[in-house]
Amino acid sequence: MHVYLYQPAERRRPALSEELRSERMEPVEIGESFFRGDLRLLNRAGHDSHAFLLGAGPGLIGQILKLRQAGCAHPILVLRDQPDAENVARALDAGADDDVAMPARAMELKARINAVLRRAHGHSADSVTIGEVTAFFDGRDPEVGGRRVRLSRREHAIFHQLVLNARRVISKAAIYDAVYGMAEDQPFDKVIDVYICKIRKKISEASLTGGQYIETVHGRGYKLDALEPGPAQMPPLAGGKLDAPRAALG
Repeated sequence: MHVYLYQPAERRRPALSEELRSERMEPVEIGESFFRGDLRLLNRAGHDSHAFLLGAGPGLIGQILKLRQAGCAHPILVLRDQPDAENVARALDAGADDDVAMPARAMELKARINAVLRRAHGHSADSVTIGEVTAFFDGRDPEVGGRRVRLSRREHAIFHQLVLNARRVISKAAIYDAVYGMAEDQPFDKVIDVYICKIRKKISEASLTGGQYIETVHGRGYKLDALEPGPAQMPPLAGGKLDAPRAALG
């Protein structure tokens, strides 16, 4: 998960960035000049999975308003030194999603961001179940047929995009931008296809029926859904023969 981090107290940035990395978040430190740029660029595909952590300062309300007026739908969490009911209310009214009194552990910040993201994508629970697959929004490995399927860090990042958009098509460009869009070293976009194949294979091997749950929608992208089984996946009868179509039974 990529996080834009604005912390006006410079001495606090290194420790906060390190804390975020401990929970597999990738902070990108930004300054005042960031808010003077074209914030509409944040609306390109894939950036809806990013978030803002804004340290409270004199320009906080203006920063929130600029982001929202530019059409940015990112989760915005305000980090402040101590509870302050009046200023918390002002930040929330301006468009912030949450306001947290520091110090707070990265796991809490990540959980708050994930809660905002999953609700923005139409998910109220902490997981989604599709057929044999139970996928979690909090970073846990998915379960297939009740068994844990271990994913690498990069596989998790890509699978997370499929889960947020469960039963909907998400483009390869959106996945790529969400996972690699802020990285200094960006691989060829074919890397998404490679990881999708690896994830698909792991899920299929764990499935009790060998089911396929990641569909390639040619020209559009990928979709996490329960796919109709092909002939090779039809359950056999006790005698070893495939069940005949109902129409043929007369």
